[in-house]
Amino acid sequence: MKYLINILILIALLVLIGLKLKENKQIVEERVFKYDKEQPINVLTSKVSKTTAGEDLFITGNFMSNRDARINSELQGKIKAIYVDMGSYVKRGQKLVKIDDELLKLQLKALDVKIEGLKVDINRFKVLTQADAIQGIKLEKAELGLKSALAQRKTILEKIKKTVVYAPFSGIITGKMTEVGSFAAPQMPLLQLTDIYKLKFTVNVPEDDLELFKLKTVHTVLADAFPNLELKAKTIMIGAKGNMGNSYPVQFEVKNTKDLKIKSGMFGKIKLVEKSDEPRIVIPASAIVGSNVQPKVYVAENGKAIMKDVIISKRIGDKVIIEGGLNDGDVIVTSGFINLFDGANITFK
Repeated sequence: MKYLINILILIALLVLIGLKLKENKQIVEERVFKYDKEQPINVLTSKVSKTTAGEDLFITGNFMSNRDARINSELQGKIKAIYVDMGSYVKRGQKLVKIDDELLKLQLKALDVKIEGLKVDINRFKVLTQADAIQGIKLEKAELGLKSALAQRKTILEKIKKTVVYAPFSGIITGKMTEVGSFAAPQMPLLQLTDIYKLKFTVNVPEDDLELFKLKTVHTVLADAFPNLELKAKTIMIGAKGNMGNSYPVQFEVKNTKDLKIKSGMFGKIKLVEKSDEPRIVIPASAIVGSNVQPKVYVAENGKAIMKDVIISKRIGDKVIIEGGLNDGDVIVTSGFINLFDGANITFK
């Protein structure tokens, strides 16, 4: 009898567990988002048209300082004064740091006394030598001693001169690695000086687009932070070796604004105008989906997104020249690809 009761209790527990699991499953299913494939997807579109007009093309790059140097002292010694601070604008030849030179000045005074004594000895030895009172070798030793002392004096003066650290070029102090009272030594950086009066702008260009650039030609560059500001950029270097992606560095020289708006490390775009004598279709590169081997685009037809194969003639920056697969007047999707699929219902402006 007891055995039968245990079996009934076990069966009841299993039934309760089954009912609870079923209830939990229903709750989970109700909470899970079910995507409605019939619901229209909001996208951005653009109408395709053939044109022979010049098309603005952009290649992204970044600005770098023309020169960047860490300034150090050629001598060791205690730092007596620092004449600049972070963010200071300095000109070439301006004083930056002063190293204590008191010991060198004392050495110079002692050497001046020695030189005066040697000069007196030389004058006296000349008179005595002419009178055959002493041997001429003493005069020679005194003259050699004077030459040596004068050379030492010149060396000390040069060291005193080097106790002042000057700016090697005009720029902005972008780093301060020491303070007054610290000890300076060769190879120990004191300040960092950055020249952004002129800038270098570098882009990486696919091998097919290298023909668009020639040395010393001038292009327009735009800074992302100041899109309405156009700067002139002269081509100064075209890379001879490509990277892993088969792109080549192209570098430009850019003159900064008077108030130095453009900073080292900012991003920008080089502006190109691709001209053609024949009508062609140019679309944003963002409209391309799929791989480079099988590029595709979504074309809006009767309220649906239809995926079509296209043939790319050329890629330049953020634009793509289409050789086949699109017709004049087609409307393509340029943004809103999340959840988009072939045949999806779409809404667009």
